[in-house]
Amino acid sequence: MAVTTTVPAGPTAAAASRKGGAAAVTAVLVLLVTALAVVDIAQGTAAVGAAEVWKALTGQADPADASVVIASRLPRMAAGLFVGAVLGMAGAALQAVSRNVLAAPDTLAVNAGSYLSLGLVAATGVSLPLLASSGVAFVGGLAAAAVVLGMSGLGAGTVRLVLAGSALTLGLSSVTEGLLLLFPVQTQGLYAWNQGSIAQNGFGGVLWMVPLALAGLAGLLLVARRVDALALGDDAARGLGVPVRATRVTTVVLCALLSAAAVTLAGPIGFVGLCAPAAVRLPARRYRAFSRLRTNVAVSALAGAALVLGSDVVLRTLVPADVAVAVPTGVVTSLLGAVFLVGLATRGRDSGAAAAPDRLRIRSRAVFLAVAGTLVAVLIALTVASVLLGDTKLLFGDVMNWAQGRSGRAVTFVLDTRVPRVLAALLAGAALALAGTLVQAVTRNPLAEPGVMGVSGGAALGAVILLTSVPSAGPTALAGAAFAGAALASVIVFGLSARGGFQQNRLVLVGMGVATASSALISLFIVLTDPFNATKALTWLSGSTYGRTMPDLLPLAVVLVAALAVAVVRRTELDLVSLDEDTPRLLGLGLARSRPGFLALAVLLSAAAVAAAGTIAFVGLVAPHAARALVGRRHARVVPVAVLLGAVLVCTADVVGRTVIAPAQLGAGLLTAVIGTPYFLWLLVRSRGGAR
Repeated sequence: MAVTTTVPAGPTAAAASRKGGAAAVTAVLVLLVTALAVVDIAQGTAAVGAAEVWKALTGQADPADASVVIASRLPRMAAGLFVGAVLGMAGAALQAVSRNVLAAPDTLAVNAGSYLSLGLVAATGVSLPLLASSGVAFVGGLAAAAVVLGMSGLGAGTVRLVLAGSALTLGLSSVTEGLLLLFPVQTQGLYAWNQGSIAQNGFGGVLWMVPLALAGLAGLLLVARRVDALALGDDAARGLGVPVRATRVTTVVLCALLSAAAVTLAGPIGFVGLCAPAAVRLPARRYRAFSRLRTNVAVSALAGAALVLGSDVVLRTLVPADVAVAVPTGVVTSLLGAVFLVGLATRGRDSGAAAAPDRLRIRSRAVFLAVAGTLVAVLIALTVASVLLGDTKLLFGDVMNWAQGRSGRAVTFVLDTRVPRVLAALLAGAALALAGTLVQAVTRNPLAEPGVMGVSGGAALGAVILLTSVPSAGPTALAGAAFAGAALASVIVFGLSARGGFQQNRLVLVGMGVATASSALISLFIVLTDPFNATKALTWLSGSTYGRTMPDLLPLAVVLVAALAVAVVRRTELDLVSLDEDTPRLLGLGLARSRPGFLALAVLLSAAAVAAAGTIAFVGLVAPHAARALVGRRHARVVPVAVLLGAVLVCTADVVGRTVIAPAQLGAGLLTAVIGTPYFLWLLVRSRGGAR
């Protein structure tokens, strides 16, 4: 009898302990959020401390102090609580319904879709009330999430979701940046808003958004049991009578609604929806109550609020108060999200094998010669058209007179500024294509390229720091700053990814983390700098060749010629490295020596291209893929064809950006992102079909 009575007592006591532990964790989070809220209210530019805040709350303060607390600090704190809670709930629900630990409003491009939709409305000059703006943001965010989920699927593959969301984010953001450059007056302040700030003027905005958040929360609570059933697997959930597709669609719509409310109020506060549920997963392994969606949503809301308020408190503690006012809170949360991605990549088990970029294809020499000849002819025709076309159209005779020094003053001025632009586009496209070819060969990763791997972001960060701090810096200094940034980024990315032979998941996630951190720091420097320097940096970041001179192109030309010579001489080595780990070693080729050399060359090419033409996305991805499809995988043929394709692509984007809406202009980087995003998503769909 003694044994019979003590057996059930054990589980009951353990269950009670687990419930008590879950309650304790929740209580600690509540206390943490409360403490952060109190500290956040006491911080600011005005000399209003904790004592004055208390007097203002009790109605005993000076009218000026009370105005600061009631009109500014309390609304800011309330916005931080609201945005953090809403994004935490959205992230928890998205991760549960997709069974993917990287699902969040950021990785599903919800924020980018909302940003574009609001940018389109702002460009028209229409002023919408707050609630209508939320509706516009909701439609844009929901459409972007639908595209990402359709391309990547709702399975458990983490990297595919991040890649699809990041690619679409880049494409949508490029379109929005084009609107900012084309309609600077109508979209004034939209860039700063996109960085995410919880600063408020009164409680009006928060009160307008609360009903939307409550509607989204109520909907999540209603579908919570169905979402919990999905954790058993689709087949098991259907066996329990759960409509799988309807449940997923409903959950995504509700999460988009929650994200739209947060975005409308404070702009995109990055990676809160990713990091808050991740923090909750730690105690969820011990306390099973947290694994149910209803509890998880509530606790993730607390974790999100703590993350946003904590970021704001840390920012105002480390940065002087007058400077902290201009720094968006989203910059801090994006940096935290970048650290989270890198940590997840380095600590998690990598299930993605590094495969050869494409299936082995053999093409005849005649095919190679025909493709190369066609590309050369296209490139010559395109170069001529680029020189003749623009805001001022010229004739071929004008160019011949200019070359002989016999042209008039107007023609001379036009060609002196246009020819370097054309050469910059050609050289930058060729350099990025060659860099992508080298990276894909060495890592054997078909989705690797300097932009996706964060190398271009590091180069852009180095150049932006120089542009905003030393506006008069010359081309050599700009190239040096870009190379320093690219070198630092590459050391982090390739150093952390080298363990295990550059496995796909680890390489991509580390690259995305570094790219995210670079983007956040770039935004920080642009927001804090002089408006003139900020416009200059934004124009340069769009991939513009505007204002380039022949001296600007010298570093890029030297690096490209040297890299081409190395790639041609070591073409057989590239073929072997791109096969597998064992074949090069059997033939006496040391991967530990050859890999770093090729990667360093790719970094140097990327930095030189970024310094000469700004950030130009996806060329290093599209050109090598297209080259291998046309002429096979032998690098003796891939290298020249990829270089020609890259030059054609960027030169086409440059001439289109200069002529279609002349005299206004769009950077080549914006157009290549718009072209490259669909291609990148198509590659993801094709690779998913191949995996099946």
